[in-house]
Amino acid sequence: MDENSLQQTLRLIHGEGAAGEPEGRCEMKETDKTDVELLDAYSRAVIAVVDAVGPAVVSISIATASRRGEPEQAGVGSGVIIAPDGYILTNDHVVQNAKQLFVTLTDGSSLAATVVGTDPATDLAIIRASGSGLPYATLGDSDSLRAGQLVIAIGNPFGFQSTVSAGIVSALGRALRSREGRLIENIIQHTAPLNPGNSGGPLVDSRGRIVGINTAIIVTAQGIGFSIPSNTAKWILSQLLTVGRVRRGHLGITAQQRPLARRLVRFHNLSAEFAVEVVSIMPNSPAGEAGIREGDLIVAINGQEVTSVDHLHHFLAEWPIGKAVRLSIIRGQERLEKEVTTAEEETVH
Repeated sequence: MDENSLQQTLRLIHGEGAAGEPEGRCEMKETDKTDVELLDAYSRAVIAVVDAVGPAVVSISIATASRRGEPEQAGVGSGVIIAPDGYILTNDHVVQNAKQLFVTLTDGSSLAATVVGTDPATDLAIIRASGSGLPYATLGDSDSLRAGQLVIAIGNPFGFQSTVSAGIVSALGRALRSREGRLIENIIQHTAPLNPGNSGGPLVDSRGRIVGINTAIIVTAQGIGFSIPSNTAKWILSQLLTVGRVRRGHLGITAQQRPLARRLVRFHNLSAEFAVEVVSIMPNSPAGEAGIREGDLIVAINGQEVTSVDHLHHFLAEWPIGKAVRLSIIRGQERLEKEVTTAEEETVH
């Protein structure tokens, strides 16, 4: 190699070569950099969210006995601190039947924790760590989510550092069966890959607000994750912290959100484009006795518009158990009014 070639090679190694020289340079042109800059902005947004929310995400472990009979901590999942005095939101299945709980923060510190309340019906639980002045994250508004929106799943399955995956909201209002076979309604489906140890960790939006709690993955279907909406979590938490359990009015149906055909919206002069579809009816249930059928679309309860399963749950939570409610339903092309007397839902543990 002659001296000129050597010097040119050294300049190229240090990025000092002139653009376009020599021929064959494999590099983005200035006109092509717009998309790259967008990707860089996307990366910076994810990094900023993780830096902000990461310290509030904890690893949750339970005490188990080792072969020597000494207690050891075994990691079982993640959680997110939602108040500086140690309240932590996680999954019910993460803390189910736990005798001793510990949480590990991203700085490596470990705190003992106790279960405050659980709700198997939504796979949510609230625990409290023995600490104060802890970093915490904010619960956002999951009703504002839209398909295609950026979301970030953060977990802390082993302590010391967060695991991060990003994706988009792919569907809203899904229904998913829990490990015990119970149907969990109004689920967020997204494409942020989840690991089993990330159960109980937060799903956050681009502003770092919690919009869901990650609950499960379908192992055989790659790239599909599920989260309990933050608005569901708010309602569950308020019940657990004030009453000690979730007291629900019960219609005896399994339901899911469903978009309405435009012709139905116009024909019945509806203001919303979503309804709650009755997927199944339990035997001897209040809904069954009132003549509700599978496939009926609930558009209102006592005159109040219903567009999601959460709306139905929230109404029934505040309605006196044993008192009749009026359901406005669409069956085929016809709009009907049905009176259903609510009953208290049995809590399954």
